Amino acid sequence: MKDSWLSGCDPTVKAGVLFAASVALQLVFEPLPLLALHALVLVAVRAAARVGWRTLALAQAPFALFGLGLVVINALARPGEPLLPDAPLRVTVEGLSVGAALALRGLVIGALAVGFLASTPPRELMTSLVAHARLSPRYAFALLAGQRMLAGMPRTWSTISAAHAVRAPLRADGTPRRGIVGFARQAFGLLVAAIRSAERVALALESRGLRDGPRTAWRPARLGSRDAVLVIVAVLLAAAVLAGDELV
Repeated sequence: MKDSWLSGCDPTVKAGVLFAASVALQLVFEPLPLLALHALVLVAVRAAARVGWRTLALAQAPFALFGLGLVVINALARPGEPLLPDAPLRVTVEGLSVGAALALRGLVIGALAVGFLASTPPRELMTSLVAHARLSPRYAFALLAGQRMLAGMPRTWSTISAAHAVRAPLRADGTPRRGIVGFARQAFGLLVAAIRSAERVALALESRGLRDGPRTAWRPARLGSRDAVLVIVAVLLAAAVLAGDELV
């Protein structure tokens, strides 16, 4: 992960800001303040988390598709004043407004989540949750071990796929012939490998005395001035958006 201003903030504080922002956005009903907030959040994530524009665009694509569905459903199904009375489909102004607001909420939350994930290593997140959120070390390190297992699954899948390709029948052009049966065999192999890896991880955690109680951390999580700045900026921005929603 890149060394950015946001990476110096405490993960628990960032998670709290993300959760509070998600709740506060439910109080905003007008599209224009949400559109302005979305633009500000994109710029802030680009600058504070050093996320490239291409990465941001790709990460926003699923939220944009989901938001488009919300706009279409609300525009066609919600009662209100027709936008074009003579059109074959009844599209309401109120439906477009509500759908656009819901879509922009998702885009804002998605952009904030990208900034959080891009600036928060999993180990630091678990250490911070144990120190500041009083999360049990048993759950924290179990989640961390599970995340690392998931991160290693693509590499395991590639190894299994290469092993199956050696034994697979060849086509006329020399490439291995793979079908649904071959894919199912590879998936079963991945499942077996994941179960065995989980057993080894559980045994390792148990042998190291992972249990509730006081524990020390190699790199303890500490709150600093950046966390206070992040909270203040988030509160001011939320107040400005809520005020703008009332004015609109």
